[in-house]
Amino acid sequence: MDNTDLWAGLPTLDEPPAPVWEDPVPLAGPRKLAPFPTASLPGWLREFVAAVAEETQTPVDLAGCIALSVLATAAGGRAVVQVRGHWREPTNLYVVVSLPPANRKSAVFGLLTDPLYEAEQQLRTLTQPAIVEAEMTARLAKEAADKAASKAATAGADERDELVSTAIALAQTAESVSVPAKPQLLADDTTAETVTSRMAEQGGRISVMSAEGDIFDIIAGRYSGKPNMGVFLKGHAGDRLKVDRQTREEYIEHPALTMGLCVQPQVLDDIGRQDGFKGRGLLGRFLYSVPESLVGRRKIEPEPIPEQVMETYRRHVLDLTLFLAEWTDPALIQLTPEAVAALKAFQARVEPMLEARGGIMGQIGDWGGKLVGATARMAALLHLAEHLTKGHMVPVAEATMRDAIALAEYFISHSLAAFDSMGADRIVERARTVLEVLHTHGWREVSKRDLMVKLSRSEFRTANDLDPVLALLEDHGYVRAQAVQRTGGRGRPPSPRYLIHPRLTDPTA
Repeated sequence: MDNTDLWAGLPTLDEPPAPVWEDPVPLAGPRKLAPFPTASLPGWLREFVAAVAEETQTPVDLAGCIALSVLATAAGGRAVVQVRGHWREPTNLYVVVSLPPANRKSAVFGLLTDPLYEAEQQLRTLTQPAIVEAEMTARLAKEAADKAASKAATAGADERDELVSTAIALAQTAESVSVPAKPQLLADDTTAETVTSRMAEQGGRISVMSAEGDIFDIIAGRYSGKPNMGVFLKGHAGDRLKVDRQTREEYIEHPALTMGLCVQPQVLDDIGRQDGFKGRGLLGRFLYSVPESLVGRRKIEPEPIPEQVMETYRRHVLDLTLFLAEWTDPALIQLTPEAVAALKAFQARVEPMLEARGGIMGQIGDWGGKLVGATARMAALLHLAEHLTKGHMVPVAEATMRDAIALAEYFISHSLAAFDSMGADRIVERARTVLEVLHTHGWREVSKRDLMVKLSRSEFRTANDLDPVLALLEDHGYVRAQAVQRTGGRGRPPSPRYLIHPRLTDPTA
């Protein structure tokens, strides 16, 4: 019997079996940016945001994102949302919009934040009599204590003990008189130290709103020479903040910092290269928007903002801000069971997106891990904007939660694009370059050294630049590292070799 057919197609002793390949996991594709969901905003806010975008001829994303920051300025530190169990979220936000120059950012900021400055002035007018009274009381108490101390110092032995006791009591009284700080909602000087001091003075809250990106330079250490981001980390999460230095001692139980920023795209590129920004988690706290500029396509005579729309916006922001300013213990915002269920369903959708291998947010897990909490915060802000002074009396409806989820989905697409600019997916871009080279040359196996020869030195300056790219391609199943066979002799060690997925040369494989 001829056994030739029995052995046909089987590997010989000298030929290893062909590797079995699973389908590779696709790398992230080009970013498709979602439009800003203006329908998610309450009617009065939606109308004003659209009118601002029309008059200034700017993307509606800019006004919409700054509007969220305005609501967070009004509510931050004065309201919290009960998510479930012991999970509560504060209502402050960090929002940053990236737009090139000549996009009228300052004009948009001015229109959106004017009512906050007006509210700040009204709060100062209301508290001025109490401040004057406290200042006078403190001054008189100190003068009385000083006179008592002088009298005790010159008294005879028979009177000294009694006068010293009186002086001590008056000094303690003077020390106990507290002078309220002038109300302040928005901080102009934004060093880490002054932000901390302003929050301590203002009952734990302050807001930084700026049409420039200088704050990132300051955080990186423009003045101190080293990054100082503690207050910006804790101010977002509401973690206890204590400053105990020779020059000052400050303690904030629940800090609530809001930031609404608009920066040039170059700023995002630069901060992605700053040491410490990613590792400390600061960038993961921002909600990012990267809308397309309208420069070159703007109307010459746009429609002005209707007076009634502007007045309604002004009145509602004032009402909400002044109402919540009176709360010392934060207002507790509850969710309806339906809203809780909607948020849970969204969380179930988000979780697989965070998977390191294949999840669309796998490269920005720090940011994605905070998204559900940010969604709850936005739901509370939309709820307060809808109900104004009665938001604490009724729970957040399911429809409001779904509006917040629509905003969260918007921020997913834009934040992925922002992190691309900051370098989070620079390795992915390089991986696409390597895949193209592998496909062009049709290799079944290649050494790292041979691959470097075919790559541009402007993109891969050293072999070390290729290591994270090959690691990503191996993680996604496009290549497999082979064990390096060392000869034991002198000279340069052998270059690592990689098997290539057959689908790169044969799509039907």
